[in-house]
Amino acid sequence: MKKNLYPCLWFDGNAKAAADFYCSIFNHSKIINDNPMVVRFEIEGALIMGLNGGPMFKINPSISLFVTCETNEEIETIWNKLIAGGSAMMPLDQYPWSKKYGWVVDKFGMTWQLMLGEIPAGGQKIIPNFLFTGKQYGRAQEAIKQYTSIFTNSKIQQLQIYEAGEPQQEGNLKFGHFTLQNELFAAMDGFGEHEFQFNEGLSIVVECETQDEIDYYWNKLTEDGSEGQCGWLKDKFGVSWQIVPTILSELMSDAEKAPRVIQAFLKMKKFDIEALLNA
Repeated sequence: MKKNLYPCLWFDGNAKAAADFYCSIFNHSKIINDNPMVVRFEIEGALIMGLNGGPMFKINPSISLFVTCETNEEIETIWNKLIAGGSAMMPLDQYPWSKKYGWVVDKFGMTWQLMLGEIPAGGQKIIPNFLFTGKQYGRAQEAIKQYTSIFTNSKIQQLQIYEAGEPQQEGNLKFGHFTLQNELFAAMDGFGEHEFQFNEGLSIVVECETQDEIDYYWNKLTEDGSEGQCGWLKDKFGVSWQIVPTILSELMSDAEKAPRVIQAFLKMKKFDIEALLNA
């Protein structure tokens, strides 16, 4: 099944090296296509884009990739490979919510949460996880409701809420699962002092077949947010999204046409499919 919603990781010229590294760690992995600007790859069925965006933005822990590991050997193996050249945010250990869990920053700056658990039938092994901190703290449930109201084939799967007497503010979100276009995501509120906020270092790509789709998602997600260049926007929570036409990858793979397409979309905020085709 074609995936129209997936994360994009921002790198400073080493997207292919990062993709190769991740594909060497996870099963059922492959490079789908790559060019000097982007590389698209799959790990455990999860589609990911790596963007050679330069030094402007850095990935931070506000959006991590959450990995469910089904055996002790698997979680130990993946942890040891990811932490090589990286560092632990939370050591791989036993915690109240899991017999084995760890949060690691790899050598490319990407953050991963690993947890020992069972993947339900038809479930996803790797999912993006949003952490609402600082000025966005306490808004995780609001964001989930907003996103599931915008995207088709969406549903709130479960919400675990803090109760009175627990470490965080009553009513905030411990952990929640939701689907957007049948893709699973997670979110949580993160109390405490954090220097990071949502940024362009990790964005969510929305591929659209038609101009009407582009217009719809652009208008919905920029409400109380802001428009960027080349199909990028920030929603009212500060999360970055890329609203792109599905045909863009085909146009970019045409060596003769690609330079003209790039020149065309560099002048755009919201993508115009007809203008790209006529470039």
